[in-house]
Amino acid sequence: MFDSLSIPFMYIGTAAFILLSFEAGHQIGRYALSHSRSTVDTAPGPMVGSILATLAFVLAFTFNMAASRFDLRKQNVLAETNVINTAYMRADLLDQPHKSEMQRVLREYVEVRLRGIEPGNREKALSKSLELHQILWTQATLVARENPTVLSARLVQSVIDIISIHEKRLTAATRNRIPGSIWFTLYAISAFAMLAMGSQTGLTRSRRLIQVIPLVLAFSALMTVVADLDRPAELGLIKVSQAAMISLQESMDRARP
Repeated sequence: MFDSLSIPFMYIGTAAFILLSFEAGHQIGRYALSHSRSTVDTAPGPMVGSILATLAFVLAFTFNMAASRFDLRKQNVLAETNVINTAYMRADLLDQPHKSEMQRVLREYVEVRLRGIEPGNREKALSKSLELHQILWTQATLVARENPTVLSARLVQSVIDIISIHEKRLTAATRNRIPGSIWFTLYAISAFAMLAMGSQTGLTRSRRLIQVIPLVLAFSALMTVVADLDRPAELGLIKVSQAAMISLQESMDRARP
């Protein structure tokens, strides 16, 4: 659901949602005060502090989940770069024409992987990657049948590693996401916390916007960062560095005959 929203719009929408929850709580507090004949305690209630602490805990838990998965995506990029580089160097030891063909396909594969993080190119890049997997596998098995040596066996293993790390990157980037139930819980607790805080200010007849607005903006910013970290690379503002893959592409181009 969040992937269809731009990051700025999501930030503004989250801030508006939290602020409206606070205002609703404020109006509830004022209504309760106007219909109460007893003395109202103007000190911040411990229940408000408790629910804010719960919100902070859930937000920290969600942020840690998104950050760890973002770090995993960075590690997968480096791992894929190393696997492709290993296959490229092993292909360099093959006889012609297998050497040129394998290295050509690997160079094309690196280019496809880099294009895949650009907006709108993911599906096309995934389809092309699967096609190149088949070509690499066909070439590697052909080499292994023609000349069954340790080198050919390791080349086959390199192709298997390329296919495996592709699946790992795909799973980490597009399938292993923060569950919708956690997002629902996070927004629900945010609404309850703001309702409780707003009702407290309503009972004191003071919105305390100087304190509330920075709190709302801070919570909204952190929730937006969590959503950005959880997005696929082509959709978010915070992107996994492709420096290792770019460096590999440059080294391949320099080594091209």
